[in-house]
Amino acid sequence: MHDKMNELKTEALAAMAQAPDETALRDQQVRFLGKKGLVTGLMKELPSLAPEARASFGKEVNELKQELEAAFEEAVRQRHHASLMKALETEGFDPTLPGLRQEQGAIHPLSKIQEEIEDVFVSMGFIVPDYPEAESEFFNFEAANIPATHPARDMQDTFWLEGPGSYLLRTHTTPGQVRAMREFKPPFKAIFPGKVYRYEAVDASHEHTFHQVEGLLIDRDVSVANLIHSMKTLLREIFKRDMTIRLRPGYFPFVEPGFELDIRCTVCEGAGCPVCKHSGWVELLPCGLVHPAVIRHGGLDPEVWKGWAFGLGLSRLVMMRYGINDIRQILGGDLRFAAQLSRI
Repeated sequence: MHDKMNELKTEALAAMAQAPDETALRDQQVRFLGKKGLVTGLMKELPSLAPEARASFGKEVNELKQELEAAFEEAVRQRHHASLMKALETEGFDPTLPGLRQEQGAIHPLSKIQEEIEDVFVSMGFIVPDYPEAESEFFNFEAANIPATHPARDMQDTFWLEGPGSYLLRTHTTPGQVRAMREFKPPFKAIFPGKVYRYEAVDASHEHTFHQVEGLLIDRDVSVANLIHSMKTLLREIFKRDMTIRLRPGYFPFVEPGFELDIRCTVCEGAGCPVCKHSGWVELLPCGLVHPAVIRHGGLDPEVWKGWAFGLGLSRLVMMRYGINDIRQILGGDLRFAAQLSRI
């Protein structure tokens, strides 16, 4: 072995013996074997060697490196064992106590249902773009056909952000419709899942923070029949059965005509409970044909392009899927809640 290699080996073994603890050993290991370590630095001598000597020199450097790596790992193992034995000898250690339990994680029901919804719509040719939760006042209200004087502003007053410009935490996922129309060339189909924030009196079926899935189809020939068929397909795939639904006229600034698609409450099976306000029905899918003003804000000509849209309350869908009687449990942070539902 090269003289310099012997010197490095002797120096490394001495450093191991003098290291007071495991941390110091690791530092010495990096000093000798790191990418810029002393052993690695030996390879810089290769260009100065004769061609016939380079192969044997490189082989010796690698052997030295492997030998020192094994020595360092053994030294670390011994230091760790000694430290453990010392800790076991201290007062207060009780070997009869149970060990730390390794909890098994679970997918939150919101995430699980959102993934299922995305799979359903992707199979039908929809795309899933992602848009910001902190939204401008224009995209959140004006582009959705909700001007400053519209009464819906009071119903959706929410968390406004300080700083330049007029920004807020979005009150619905509808801004995704206008952003998508500006981003993608029609015809196209897209859904926009995400978290929204609303001025709400919190109770069993309302939260100030909840999740929605917005859907949009833009094409030249669009009908309400196609919208209803897509909604029925979604509900059948999520609930694994045909759901009892009803369609009622409903007013929403961003669609015309607009509808409320309700499903029979799965918590009480239509008998009446606090979740469905004792009506037997739960409002789940506001929907309709996209208002021409919204299409115009999206940069398209409403005389040429039409669309249908829906806004699904994802949190309520989770409640109906699992029979949850209080929406506050969904974002309550109780790990037992998610673990219990992950088995269903």
